[in-house]
Amino acid sequence: MQPQSFYHVVTEDFAKVDNLIKQQLTSNVPLVEKIGDYIISAGGKRLRPLLVLLAGNALNKSDEELCLLAAVIEFLHTSTLLHDDVVDKSDLRRGRATANANWGNAPSVLVGDFLYARSFEMMVRLASLPVMQIISNATRIIAEGEVLQLTKIRDASTTEDTYMQ
Repeated sequence: MQPQSFYHVVTEDFAKVDNLIKQQLTSNVPLVEKIGDYIISAGGKRLRPLLVLLAGNALNKSDEELCLLAAVIEFLHTSTLLHDDVVDKSDLRRGRATANANWGNAPSVLVGDFLYARSFEMMVRLASLPVMQIISNATRIIAEGEVLQLTKIRDASTTEDTYMQ
């Protein structure tokens, strides 16, 4: 079964999440909006927000907070993509030029930071300490994992346990 077959269950909320994502890309700095829009509109299935909405649907939740949480997750994921493309020196993602290929590494990293910051602003609106704790811990673990990955480049002694870490 393809992920697309699940979208119909949360069509209305998914549209709200897309609108919220576009609204939250606003900035007083035009380059932030330009790069943010470029990376967000690159396509992709948006599986993470879909999973948030489907889980909420399974729990009979369908409200603005659920849509906000789904947008938070997408912003965090997108920020990691921007950072990963710089670290990996990637020129292509999903068949088109990466943001760092178009605008350079510094703007890409800083827009990734903007998306991180915006996601935490949105999280505060949820006013849920447990959600903030889980997502902030997950964000830290992702960052640590990326740094660990960098330290293990070309290290033939890397174990499977370290790889999984």
